Amino acid sequence: MKNKNNKKNMKIISYFCHVNKRLNILLMTMFAMFCSLHVQAQEKQSINGYLVPMCIYEGDTIPWIQLRPVYIFRPLIFKNRKEEIEYNRLVRNVKKVYPISKEIHRAIIETYEYLQTLPNEKARQKHIKRVEKGLKEQYTAQMKKLSFAQGKLLIKLVDRQSNQTSYELVKAFMGPFKAGFYQTFASLFGASLKKEYDPLGEDKLTERIVLMVESGQI
Repeated sequence: MKNKNNKKNMKIISYFCHVNKRLNILLMTMFAMFCSLHVQAQEKQSINGYLVPMCIYEGDTIPWIQLRPVYIFRPLIFKNRKEEIEYNRLVRNVKKVYPISKEIHRAIIETYEYLQTLPNEKARQKHIKRVEKGLKEQYTAQMKKLSFAQGKLLIKLVDRQSNQTSYELVKAFMGPFKAGFYQTFASLFGASLKKEYDPLGEDKLTERIVLMVESGQI
């Protein structure tokens, strides 16, 4: 009787061992599938990611990413509601006008570099007239939408970008006669193409806003 029970127990143990073995195989297969999917997901993520510069630090290869500068300024304290409104208006004006000043600066650089490749003064003057015409066609409608304050701000920001006043730029490219003409025209509206940008004085607040716009802080 005892031998029969032992044989029965051995069969039960053998059966569970067989089931357990199959279960282990199943679990191993599932684990292998999971690992494969995980590797594929990592590969897919790397394919859909971004290539960045790298550097080697103490034997380790690490990504090297240059972050935008972050500017920390002392919080502004407004004397009254009027000052706060004027500041918010200046922020809006800078956001609208600053990109235009950058476009103008880029056009100046491209024009100057191209002029250096032309053979003589006649060819350069011809190209300048073509550029002047193109700028008028491209920017006249946009300039008409600027307010008086935005126009004066643009003159200063052009000086900031180019390290030259608008008057000096017009004089250099189009001659003293046109520079004088445009200066006289601007003065009729209380503006001046000779106005310089002063980041440490009169335009200190504007410079603060420009830096924060550049860094994406406002």
